Amino acid sequence: MSCRTVCCNRWSSEERLDGKTVIITGANTGIGKETARDLARRGARIIMACRDLERAEEARTDILEDTGNENLVIRKLDLSDTKSIRAFADHINKEERQVNILINNAGIMMCPYSKTADGFEMQLGVNHLGHVLLTYLLLDLIKRSAPARIVVVASVAHTWTGLRLDDLNSEESYDTMKAYGQSKLANVLFARSLAKRLQDTGVSVFSLHPGVVQSDLWRHQHQCIQVAVKIFRIFTKTTVEGAQTTIYCAVEPRLESLSGGYFSDCAPAACSRAASDDDLAQKLWDISCNMLGITWQ
Repeated sequence: MSCRTVCCNRWSSEERLDGKTVIITGANTGIGKETARDLARRGARIIMACRDLERAEEARTDILEDTGNENLVIRKLDLSDTKSIRAFADHINKEERQVNILINNAGIMMCPYSKTADGFEMQLGVNHLGHVLLTYLLLDLIKRSAPARIVVVASVAHTWTGLRLDDLNSEESYDTMKAYGQSKLANVLFARSLAKRLQDTGVSVFSLHPGVVQSDLWRHQHQCIQVAVKIFRIFTKTTVEGAQTTIYCAVEPRLESLSGGYFSDCAPAACSRAASDDDLAQKLWDISCNMLGITWQ
């Protein structure tokens, strides 16, 4: 499959997911919700992993009424708290026979400085470390469910900055845009590293840029930026449009040979030089595992 740029406002495929189980983090809003809607329409069992259970129930009701798929379940997951992540994974490992697709979608963008329950800078903690731990805890089940996929929703923001390996947790200084970009670069590097470790297991890994999407991610931005986004709405994507590359990476049957790749507009795309640096990816892997207190070769 050659690299190309295509219009991906709506990806067309009749591929079905009957009998498959999909976990989507942040499935109650934005592109996560639209991804859940599409995959539910394809017949999958959808596990909506959400922090806000009230909003998740509203989203579930909406998707159920739209798709007729009753196999939608909500599970509590707060990616800013490793205890919540471990409780969620423990429940899944005990109750679910399989996980065929894990979509690490949830995220926060350019928020004021704060820390997770475990002392991680919030954007790094939620966008990267929380999903690393979640994937680690579910990986044995995912392997047993092969062929399977892990999809990591990153961003073109990964090109904004490098990794501050000496201050990954932003203890010395904090720049909201650079911290967000760093967390998204970490997403791409994690997917790249994980794919290498999962060669010949039947589990494929992809990272992606969904586009500039009209979603709740912008809630922390200054009002003038929000006005600018509205003015230039023609250049942004709706949540339905923004979900298409995630859906493509989860569903398109001919992607296994591209495991570890980065996608945009439903096609392979170029990532930054830093995102292709295997030495940097290994250093991030080691630091991330150390921060989380896990041993993952």
